[in-house]
Amino acid sequence: MYNSVSESSDDEDLGSGGLTLLPSLTDAKGKSLILGTGAGKDGNIYIFNRNNMGRFDASNNSTLYQELPGALGGGEFGSPAWFNGYIYYGASGDVIRAFKVTATLLSLNPTSTTSTVFGYPGATPAISAHGANNGILWAVENADPAVLHAYEATNLAIELYNSNQAASGRDQFGSGNKFITPTIADGKVFVGTTNSVAAFGLLH
Repeated sequence: MYNSVSESSDDEDLGSGGLTLLPSLTDAKGKSLILGTGAGKDGNIYIFNRNNMGRFDASNNSTLYQELPGALGGGEFGSPAWFNGYIYYGASGDVIRAFKVTATLLSLNPTSTTSTVFGYPGATPAISAHGANNGILWAVENADPAVLHAYEATNLAIELYNSNQAASGRDQFGSGNKFITPTIADGKVFVGTTNSVAAFGLLH
């Protein structure tokens, strides 16, 4: 960005967030592009062309592939997730937001959001799916107790499950921790805690 020096001086640097590299996509003219996306403490979303990064311009951001100023409600301290044409961001003190990618451009506004606000440092979402179907977005809320949430990936307003729902605290797994990313494998969801790993799966 053109203002990278001033943002760094104000502790609003881009380096707080991670990147996600997208699969090859086709733009409106039929050209294949390989893109990436990232965000930082300023709450802006950036899309970059991995084969043509644009070069630095000290006067403006016109060399960037796409920028969504103020698209997030807080600073980004994790990495976005990708699933089937959607990019998901979980900024600090913000809801998780889904943005649809059409012809290599992000929608200017989120297509859906969670009802839950994720406190500092936000959430790093993860996706489970059967190919391009049955997508579920998983995210951990840094609270006390911590909460594992599951949402319908194509409509984040639909919460499928959270670990506070079961009676008597059956699914609770201790205090929250920063920078937890759920990991999905072999029909289970694994969540790191301050001193252990919690495994979630179907009850038999």
